[in-house]
Amino acid sequence: MIFKIAWRNIWRNKLRSLVVMIAIFLGVWSGIFINALSLGMTNQRTENFLSTSVGHIQIHHPDFLEENKLNFSIPNFDELNNNLLNINGANISNRIRISGMISSANGALGGNVLGITPEDEIKVSTIHNGIKEGEFLGEYKKNRVVIGAKLAHKLKVKINSKIIVTFQDQNNEIIASAFRVQGIYKTANTRFDEMNVFVYRQDLERILQSDQLIHESVLWMDDKTIVDSTITALANTYPNLKVRSWKDIAPDLAYTDDLMIQMLYIIMIIILGALAFGIVNTMLMAILERQRELGMLMAVGMNKLRLFMMVVVETIMLSLISGPAGLIISFFTVGYFKRNGMDFSAVGQGLEDVGYSTIVYFEMQPSFYWSTLVLVIITAILSSLYPAFKALKLNPVESIRGL
Repeated sequence: MIFKIAWRNIWRNKLRSLVVMIAIFLGVWSGIFINALSLGMTNQRTENFLSTSVGHIQIHHPDFLEENKLNFSIPNFDELNNNLLNINGANISNRIRISGMISSANGALGGNVLGITPEDEIKVSTIHNGIKEGEFLGEYKKNRVVIGAKLAHKLKVKINSKIIVTFQDQNNEIIASAFRVQGIYKTANTRFDEMNVFVYRQDLERILQSDQLIHESVLWMDDKTIVDSTITALANTYPNLKVRSWKDIAPDLAYTDDLMIQMLYIIMIIILGALAFGIVNTMLMAILERQRELGMLMAVGMNKLRLFMMVVVETIMLSLISGPAGLIISFFTVGYFKRNGMDFSAVGQGLEDVGYSTIVYFEMQPSFYWSTLVLVIITAILSSLYPAFKALKLNPVESIRGL
């Protein structure tokens, strides 16, 4: 009987009930929409960072990270490389890393020169997928280089243009070598594109007259869950080397990833909290308009518990109609943008400067939908308490005579 009365009470004032339900619907939908957008942007930024050149694990000589000198290469590299190749699910790229000056006839900029083995590099990074002009390093051609689109623009070079790379060798002597541009790549991070060029490792080994100058080993794990255990095992086996995960290399990204899930719930709680005030206001108006009716119900014997439950059930019904509807529509909305992405090309330059993609693909954990439904029910119950207690305080005689 209480449910039947509550249902009829909801539709006495259809306009007011519809306004509340639409507000709850839009609140739930917009909350999940914004959260899915934020989570997608954060995850894409992290993935872009990992897939450009960082990988999941990096190994260096400890002093190389401090002074970035050629002499601080990985000792006993062959032994390390053999052990890395035995790690299940690990893809490895070994690099020579040099800081120097990259110049053309139109200017010069400081940057990093990465000497790579192309067939290994494509297993740990996606630079080869970002080729905008020309081609990535493949079949060996002497002194070829792949540079970022931002750097190419600043140096005003194009495919087959010549650039000069200048750096210090192991003896601190200045070396300058000419390279011809074979490809121009573009990633979601324009700063990375401006600072890094890729050449054949064997070219640098020839120029430096050494084949034992590996400065960086990068591992990409097929199973991310074993990253921490792999780092622990490598650190114990090679205490004289610096073994770091991507979380150590970019703690700000790791912190953002850990914080994001908490932020999703905080944003949704704020939205539902704001909706709660609207629900309370609506239910109070409904009670004030029905003072005479409520007074008569109490006068003919309806006890306070049933009156209290009637108001609570009305509020919950309003939420359970609109809340799930918002969840269902948001599920399909997120699914659409997860497949097709949302284009932010209008502000693409600003996004790429801080490492975000211009096309954002939404993401949302399935458990968040259920959690949101629970939050909607809790909000409805809490919002109904004050109006329900207000109804209990009505005096039947005064309510009947007052209107």
